[in-house]
Amino acid sequence: MKRLRLFVGGLFLMFFPFAQSAPVPFSKEIAAFKKQDSICFPAHGQILLIGSSSFTNWKDVSNYFPGYPILNRAFGGSSLTDLIRYRADVIFQYQPKQIIIYCGENDFAESDTVTVSTVVQRFCELFGHIRSRYPKVPLVYVSMKPSPSRRRLLSKYVMANNDIRNFLATKKRTAFVDVYTPMLSANGNPLPHLFLRDSLHMTAAGYQIWQQKIKPFLHRY
Repeated sequence: MKRLRLFVGGLFLMFFPFAQSAPVPFSKEIAAFKKQDSICFPAHGQILLIGSSSFTNWKDVSNYFPGYPILNRAFGGSSLTDLIRYRADVIFQYQPKQIIIYCGENDFAESDTVTVSTVVQRFCELFGHIRSRYPKVPLVYVSMKPSPSRRRLLSKYVMANNDIRNFLATKKRTAFVDVYTPMLSANGNPLPHLFLRDSLHMTAAGYQIWQQKIKPFLHRY
């Protein structure tokens, strides 16, 4: 019987090697951050950007905000649940003077069954973790943008943005930045020139709008 169990176990490992080592989501991205930190650990008192690809792809973000020390720890494809999972790696490692979040789009894109209340609750959970660690650090949430490729989800974005805005209005040292509205045309459709060919990520013109809307909320000192 023992030999039979060993034989069956060997067959299982032979045909299903992935059962032992399922890939951890975003492990490469987190490892890259750790490598950067090991070479030169970020200084205290920076503005910490966390979230998904709209921040990740903002490679020249410091050029948009000269004089503001910015640390970008966003990783593309991430959801609010991923930020919660990796909070020790992309948030709690540092001593930021301000935290700016762009996340939520991918939560809805994961499945059409994801509700507005689910995403808002995820944000509230993330907020709670951050506040418990950094009770006095100002926090800014940048609203979900009107990505044309996700047109079917835009009504959910609007509702979630509104609920998060209302939640933050009850909290001290917080701000909500609306980038959704200024990225729409007069007829209420997303402005095409603000987006790349994938109709999801942004052009420089899109980031210029973000610069205008975010800058008034940044803390220089």
